[in-house]
Amino acid sequence: MVQLYEKIFYDNEVIGKNNARLSVASSAVLYGLSVYTVFPVSINKEGQKVSFRLTEHFQRLTNSAKIIGIDDFEKNWNLEKFIDATKKLIDANDINEDVFVRATVHVDAQIAGTRSRGLSTVVSMFVYKAESILPRKGARLKTSVWRRIPDYAIPSRAKVNGAYVNSVLAKQDAIDSGYDDCIFLDFNGHVCELSAANIFMVRHGQLITPDATHDLLEGINRQTIIQLAGDQGIEVVERSIDLTELYIADEVFACGTSAYLTPIIEIDARKIHGPGKITKQLGRLHAEVIKGDSYEYSGFITPL
Repeated sequence: MVQLYEKIFYDNEVIGKNNARLSVASSAVLYGLSVYTVFPVSINKEGQKVSFRLTEHFQRLTNSAKIIGIDDFEKNWNLEKFIDATKKLIDANDINEDVFVRATVHVDAQIAGTRSRGLSTVVSMFVYKAESILPRKGARLKTSVWRRIPDYAIPSRAKVNGAYVNSVLAKQDAIDSGYDDCIFLDFNGHVCELSAANIFMVRHGQLITPDATHDLLEGINRQTIIQLAGDQGIEVVERSIDLTELYIADEVFACGTSAYLTPIIEIDARKIHGPGKITKQLGRLHAEVIKGDSYEYSGFITPL
C-alpha cells in the first residue's frame, strides 16, 4: 500500500487523517459526486519544495466542477486560497521526499437526490508518497473489453470520482489477464488512453497522440509533453489512432502525474521496440521539468 501522510487538509483546516468525516448520506458517497486533481510536490536539486503546474491543476479542478454543475466550489475558492492550503498541508507533514497531493471537492450535502447545483461542498487534500502506477522500465498493456465512457455520458475531461469505476473495471481486467494496465477504445474503436494516463506513439519521426475529442482526459502532463516535444523540434500530431497502429509503432509511451513518462514495451502480446530515442529524450526532460530542475521551464513551478 502507498504511504499516506498523517496530516490532511479538510474543511478549511489541517487535521489528523483519521479525523475527517464525510457522511455516508452525502452525495459524494451516494453518487460519487466529487471531482479531483493530483499534482506532484518535489524536492528540487537545491533542496526547495516545489509544485508542478499548480495553477493548471486548480483550473482543472474548477473546470471539472463546472462541467458537472458543482457551483459551490468556485464561489468559495480561488487560486490564492488553493496555494495557501497546499503550503499549509506540506508544512504540516514536514515533507522531505517527492510526494503526490490529491485535492478533491466533495458534495457533502446529505440525501440531496440526483442533482448538483446549489449543494454544499467540502475540500480535502492529502499527501502520499510518489510512486508510479506503472513499471518505470516498461509497461505491458491489454486492450480493454470495456469501452471508454463517452463525453455524452460522463465526460472524461472532468475528473469525476464516480466515473473511475470505468477505469477500475478496465484495469482490473488487464491485471487479471497478466498485464500492467489497459488501453481504452472509444465507441468507434479508436484509441483513447490508459486507465489513468495518456498515450503517445512515434511513427516515422512524428509524435502522435489521440486528439481531445476521443473521450480522454486533457491531461496536464499530456499538454506538457506536447509543448516539450515542439520545443525540441519534434513534430506533434493530434489525431485519431487505430489500435493496429500501436502494434507497429516505432515507440509508445504513457504519461501522467502518477505514470510519469513510462515506455510501453508490449500491447496485446505484441512487443514494442523501445524505449526509443524520442521516449528517452522526452522522459529525461519531463523528469527535470516536473521536479523544478529546468531553468527554461521554471514558469511551470510554484515554490512551496
